[in-house]
Amino acid sequence: MEGYKKKIFYLILSLAGFCLLIASVASAAESPILSVSPAIGTFVVGSTFDVSLFLDTKEESVNAVAVYLSFPPDKLQLVDRFSEKSAVEFWVVPPRFNNQRGTIELQGGIPGGLKAEKALIAKFTFRVSALGRGALKFLPDSKVLLNDGKGTDALGRVDNGVYSFILPPPLGPMVVSETHPDQSKFYSNPTVILKWANNRPTDDYSYVINDEPVDAPDDISEGIKTETVYKNLSDGAHYFHVKALRDGAWGGITHFAVNVDGKPPAEFLVDILPSRRTAEKNLIVKFATTDALSGLDYYKLKIIPLNAPCEAVGCQEFFIEAQSPYISRELELGSYDVIVRAFDKAGNYRDSVTNFKIVKPVFEIISNEGIRIKDILTVSWMWVWIVSGILLIVLSFAAWKLKRWYDSIEQKRTGKDLPDLVKEKLEELKKYKNKYGRTLVLLFIFGGMMFGGHYVLAGIELGPPLVTNISRNISNEEIFYIGGRTEAANTTVIIYFQSLQNGETLSETVASNNRGEWFYRHNTFLTSGDYLLWTQGKLGENMSPPSPQINMTVRPTALQFGASRISYEVLYLIVIAALVLIFLGLVVYTIFHARRARRHYKLFKKEVGEAEEAIRRGFALLRRDIQEELAIIKKAGMNKELSHEAKEKEAQLLEDLEKVKNYIGKEVFDIERIGYLE
Repeated sequence: MEGYKKKIFYLILSLAGFCLLIASVASAAESPILSVSPAIGTFVVGSTFDVSLFLDTKEESVNAVAVYLSFPPDKLQLVDRFSEKSAVEFWVVPPRFNNQRGTIELQGGIPGGLKAEKALIAKFTFRVSALGRGALKFLPDSKVLLNDGKGTDALGRVDNGVYSFILPPPLGPMVVSETHPDQSKFYSNPTVILKWANNRPTDDYSYVINDEPVDAPDDISEGIKTETVYKNLSDGAHYFHVKALRDGAWGGITHFAVNVDGKPPAEFLVDILPSRRTAEKNLIVKFATTDALSGLDYYKLKIIPLNAPCEAVGCQEFFIEAQSPYISRELELGSYDVIVRAFDKAGNYRDSVTNFKIVKPVFEIISNEGIRIKDILTVSWMWVWIVSGILLIVLSFAAWKLKRWYDSIEQKRTGKDLPDLVKEKLEELKKYKNKYGRTLVLLFIFGGMMFGGHYVLAGIELGPPLVTNISRNISNEEIFYIGGRTEAANTTVIIYFQSLQNGETLSETVASNNRGEWFYRHNTFLTSGDYLLWTQGKLGENMSPPSPQINMTVRPTALQFGASRISYEVLYLIVIAALVLIFLGLVVYTIFHARRARRHYKLFKKEVGEAEEAIRRGFALLRRDIQEELAIIKKAGMNKELSHEAKEKEAQLLEDLEKVKNYIGKEVFDIERIGYLE
């Protein structure tokens, strides 16, 4: 019963959503429409055509329009605009255009409002300047405002125009090209072969090639030949014009387009998500570029593992077609190169190579087991919580000790002065010290620690294989690869490796496919050092010249002991472990010194008591000696000559003062060292 109610509820929701959708579609269908006429068409290069801009108000009252249009300025040029029959009564912004940017802008008002099915807003005349296709599009800022006193934008739909632009029909000889057969396509070959023929007997031909879509050759004969070759044409659109001479009169002209694009797409970067060094095994590869002439066609992609032989991981041998973003299959741990090849519509391509690494996470959470540390140890959840609790208690205790330590320091700082009575006695005693002996100066210094191609078709002889991608700078724990193209399909490519350490030269062979593409991936790791690489092609018995030499460096791994290697990841783990130990040492060090500071504070209080007692005893001695001295002085005054007894008393007084100075000086030293320490 409960399930039945849920089904009814979902059915009602679906019907309500469907009704809302129908209502919104109906509402949009009844909103005003801006359109251009004709909406489609084919026009000859060099000709002109008119485009009208219409408004269908759909029974709404409209009092203002703002229209913004764009057109391809490389193929169309606006040569005239007229709107004397426009439904717009006054222009806030008169119709204006920019042939460099390819934009049209107009804003006008209709006082009192307008209701019409096909009201003419403006008419424009365009001239076709180049072959291809182009669109006349309404921009998002376009508006149709209702006559409701609020200026509500009610534009519901726009109908753009799409047009094709062609050369005039041939009026002279028929022209074909075996190198550039399609007049609407771009080709990378800068050499064009053109042939023509005429159904009637012809005396002579005149022809020319230039960048004008519609032009006429001069009346000077080029001879009776029906074929010509143009070499090294520049990139861009070229037009061949030819006419025939018969019975002393020149006939009609045929125009033939030749499009050349010898430049590859623009340079670009490949982005690896989430990062180029990650523990994720399914990566996202993002890439994008542009091409100025023929336009971008498609991408191909290849992921090359660098840490294991091909047989171990099933590496892909050739490129696969891909789109950005590309999500890789699940990859194994190791280092990889990803090569993205962008093709333009002329067949040119550009490679972008990026390296990334998939590493083992230091900590891996296993839901039903615990935390796995590398492949060494799996800590169960029970021990995880026990260790976490202990760590929390230890850190809390350390924090408490630190608080006590700071409190102790603050207490010593604020209470470092001796009691007033003791200070008075000490100051008085120091006066005697200054009077009877030299001042004792103590200085303590505390230090701190700081923890701290394009290739050219030879046609006659076999050219060397072209290298397009190579792992030029790798480590001796990464696999070497090299790839490129050959002039002919199914050519044997010989790759030579020469070690610059011992001069040893090795060679490997690989065959190019039916498109001339070849790729070689070494099955073992190369030893570290510098190498020279070059290639040579072999087709049948013909051998190509050697290719230019390429320098390559194979870096050593972090540490290597014979056949044993320690990777950077292991070194990172050791460093992290060392940092953790240092951190724990700092915690222990802090706790130790917090306790020590507390003991010093107690010692400080003890030293104050000892100082007070020493001062008392010192003053007792001084008082006794001073009294005796006074008695001697009286006797000396009476006899007017200091007796031997007075001299002995004087010596005794000095001796007592020296003893008191030494004794009190030690205690004052302790007080100043502990009590006045900042």
